[in-house]
Amino acid sequence: MQYKTQMQAARLGILTEPMLKVAQNENVDPEWLREKVACGEIAIPANVHHTSLAPQGVGTGLRTKINVNLGISGDSRDYEREMGKVKLALEMGTNAIMDLSNCGKTREFRRELIAMSPAMIGTVPMYDAVGYLEKDLLDITAQDFLRVVEAHALEGVDFVTLHAGLNRRTVEAFRREPRLTNIVSRGGSLLFAWMEMTGNENPFFEYYDEVLEILRAHDVTVSLGDAMRPGSGRDSTDAGQVQELIELGHLTKRAWARDVQVMIEGPGHMALNEIAANVLLEKRLCHNAPFYVLGPLVTDIAPGYDHITAAIGGAMAAMSGADFLCYVTPAEHLRLPDLDDVREGIVATKIAAHAADIAKGVARAREVDDKMSDARRRIDWEAMYALSIDPARAKEYHDSLPPSEQHTCSMCGKMCAMKTVNQILAGEKVQIA
Repeated sequence: MQYKTQMQAARLGILTEPMLKVAQNENVDPEWLREKVACGEIAIPANVHHTSLAPQGVGTGLRTKINVNLGISGDSRDYEREMGKVKLALEMGTNAIMDLSNCGKTREFRRELIAMSPAMIGTVPMYDAVGYLEKDLLDITAQDFLRVVEAHALEGVDFVTLHAGLNRRTVEAFRREPRLTNIVSRGGSLLFAWMEMTGNENPFFEYYDEVLEILRAHDVTVSLGDAMRPGSGRDSTDAGQVQELIELGHLTKRAWARDVQVMIEGPGHMALNEIAANVLLEKRLCHNAPFYVLGPLVTDIAPGYDHITAAIGGAMAAMSGADFLCYVTPAEHLRLPDLDDVREGIVATKIAAHAADIAKGVARAREVDDKMSDARRRIDWEAMYALSIDPARAKEYHDSLPPSEQHTCSMCGKMCAMKTVNQILAGEKVQIA
C-alpha cells in the first residue's frame, strides 16, 4: 500500500519504520503511537530525502524534545564554526537543529548538515529567500517564495517554519492594538514588510494549498510560525498573538486534510502566570497539535542570562503541555552565540525539558534521577558523572577543589551526610576529629 506521509500511513493503519523506532525509543505502544500520528497529536518529522535521520516523535505523551538554532549570518560567515556548533549539539543529544542561515553559501551548508545529522533538521525558508533568489525583498514574487520552500523540501529538510498566520486579519489586529515591541519575529517582520510594500496578501497564506502539496510530496512537517509572538512581557497574550493563533488553528485542519503533519510555534516573552493558560489556549484552538515554544522568557531584564529566563519558562510550558522547546543561549538579544553559549543553552533547555517530563509522568523520566540518587548514596563519583546532563562539567567542578577525605567532596569533607549514615548503617563508628 502506497503512502506519501507518516500521517497518511497512520490513517491507513500502517506502522512505518519511523513509527516503530519512535515507539521503541519512547517506550510506548506502537498502535497507540500510530493513532496519535493519525489524528495529529504527534508528529514525526521525517523527510523522505533525509537518509541519516534517527526519527523523533513530538507531541502528546512523549518526552519533551529540544531544538538548537544556528546558521550563517551576514556578520559572521564562518562555516567551520557553525559546523562545530552542529557537532557539539549532536554530541550533547539535541533532537533537532534549525538552520537559520540567511547569507552566503546557505545551500552548501544545509546539504552538508542534512547529510550528516541524525537529528531533525528545520529551516525558515523566508530567511533564505533573499540570498537563495539573489533578489531584494521587494522584487521577490509569491511564486519565488514557494520555489524556496520546494528547494528546502528537495534537499531533505524535515520541518519548515512558515508564518502563514500573518494574514490581513492578523495585521488588522496588530494595528488596532499597538505593541511595545511590535513584531519581533525575523521572518514575520520580513513578511509584514513585503505585504506592506507590495499590497499583497501573505503568499504562504494565499497559496497555502500549493505549499501543502509541496510538503506532502516530500513528507515535510509544517511548523506554523508565530510571527506575532510577544517580544516583551508587556505584549503577551494580546489581540495580535491570539488572532494569529486562531488563524493557525484553521491552517492546522487544512494541513491535516492533506495528510501533512503540523507543529504550532508559540511565545516568546511571557510572565510566569500566563504560560499555562497560553499552552491550554494553543491546545484548544489548534486541536491538540504539538506545541513548539521559544522559552518563554519570563523576564526582559536578564541579557547574558536569558538561557536561565528561558529555561524557567520552558519548564513551566512543557509541564503545562508544550511538546518541543527551542533553546535560548546566554547570547540571546546580544550577538551570535559561540560554542560555549551553545553548550550553556543546550544544558539549560535539557534541564527544563527533563524537569517537565518528570512532572508530566512521562514514561521512565524519573528512572535516571533515581539512579543518580542511588549513586550519590553510594558516593560513586564515576556513576554520578556518567548520569549527568553534562558529565565533563560535573567532573571539572568536583576535581577543581579536591577533598582531603576520599569519596567525599570539599563542601562537607568528613561531615558528608551520605558517608556518615552509610557507616552507621554498616555498624561502623563515625570519627570526625
